[in-house]
Amino acid sequence: MPRISGASTVEGVLVDWSLDQPVSPSALPVGLLSQEQAAAELVRHQRRQAMAAAYEAELVLRMAELTGDEFDPRPGCPGARSPRWADGEDPEGVSEFFTGELALVLNRGRGTADHLHSRARVWREKLPATFAALSSGELDVARAAALADVLAHTSVELARVIESQLLPEAVDLSVARLRARALELLLSLDAAAAEERRQRAKKSADVFLQPGQDGMATLGADLPADEAAEGYAMIDALARMAKADGDDRPVAQLRTELFSLLLRRPGGADQPPATAHLTITTTLDSLTGASAEAGWVNGLVITAAHVRELLTRIAALGLSDPPAGGLTFAVTDADGRLLATTTVAELLRLAKKGCPQHPAGGCGCPVLAAPPATGAYAHTERQERFVRTRDRACRMPNCGQRVGWTDLDHVVPHACDGATTCTNLCCLCRSHHRLKTFARGWRFVLDPDGTLHVTTPSGITRTTRPPGLRRPPPGLPEPAKPPEQGSPGPLGTLELLRRPRTTRPATGPEDDPPLF
Repeated sequence: MPRISGASTVEGVLVDWSLDQPVSPSALPVGLLSQEQAAAELVRHQRRQAMAAAYEAELVLRMAELTGDEFDPRPGCPGARSPRWADGEDPEGVSEFFTGELALVLNRGRGTADHLHSRARVWREKLPATFAALSSGELDVARAAALADVLAHTSVELARVIESQLLPEAVDLSVARLRARALELLLSLDAAAAEERRQRAKKSADVFLQPGQDGMATLGADLPADEAAEGYAMIDALARMAKADGDDRPVAQLRTELFSLLLRRPGGADQPPATAHLTITTTLDSLTGASAEAGWVNGLVITAAHVRELLTRIAALGLSDPPAGGLTFAVTDADGRLLATTTVAELLRLAKKGCPQHPAGGCGCPVLAAPPATGAYAHTERQERFVRTRDRACRMPNCGQRVGWTDLDHVVPHACDGATTCTNLCCLCRSHHRLKTFARGWRFVLDPDGTLHVTTPSGITRTTRPPGLRRPPPGLPEPAKPPEQGSPGPLGTLELLRRPRTTRPATGPEDDPPLF
């Protein structure tokens, strides 16, 4: 570890020694505490959390200062960021790729990293008294964060005026009340700032999908309050009309069904449904009812019974294409490692034709494997189908951008003799593709089974595995490299329909625009 900037050799050695010490909490023997002592220790713990949050903010700011933008692509140069990607508030002199590195250091999503960096800047630049109170443990994290959230987009002068009025009474107000008082003052002192916040909220609004329990999920959207209220009133009115017509189901269930129908059949019940691409992953035993192992639909966990119900509904049980698209099978080994992808037509042809060298079958000769490498830069359609089926999302740790919005990237660049093969291609969203291509000091390594190792310029390594891949038991070696097309492999013609797992994307992948 290099010596700290501007420090003596002794100071550098002391810092190195401190960083090498194991992390150990300062904790009292809880089982020996009285009620009063436990309450007092909780108060002390809250103060320590506040001080730790301030310390974290200082570390984030220091990392940002040391991550300069001198090597970022400039406007008009290849790889330059589109103006619509920037929000106009990037700190001067800090690399646009900094939050990507911070996300991996913290092992969190990029949105969380960006929020922590922005909040730290607000505390330091606009709310210094709040930052000082947080650092001393006099103000808790929740209240300091509430002030930063409300005052983030106003001027330094106005933020400090409001801070001076609220900080003395902040600990006596609830977090919600403190936030409301800050908003009230902001509106009374600068109505333009409130409108700016509203416009920012509209600009960043999105539809979101969150996994739930028991095979359920939440689909929502950030909408202007009037539009959200109008939409809910419409769905509620339709549900109550159905209830009045004799439907005995709970009104909440009716609202939910109507919401789903309105989204999926926007033209009405007499119109054909809008088509969408679904990737369904399940085991053959689950399809036949012999196993209760859960499956997946577009990355959301669902029950085995739900898988069978879904496949039946889209006419995907049996070897036939669903009405609104194609059907792709993916064959994995017992550890979930993807071995091959195939279409219904190819599967039927192989099952009928059998092994050309051993027509009687039972030989174990390969009839399916990963698509072969190509000497060209552009990947083949079969490679794209294989890699997107394997990865299912952006492979950058903690990203998860859906696969339809990702690029297929050469992990070892093609210009550096990287092969166009499934063992050198992985899915990266456009933002992380740019980071890998243009940010200095990053290292990406892809294992043959699709495991990706990413190392930041600051030396932190995070690893992601393809969603279906299981970790090998402790003490066992990693699986061998999967066979390319035409090489010896574990799949024989007669074994093909009895493999323990199968993946069924409904259609082929979406097309992506070029990187530049």
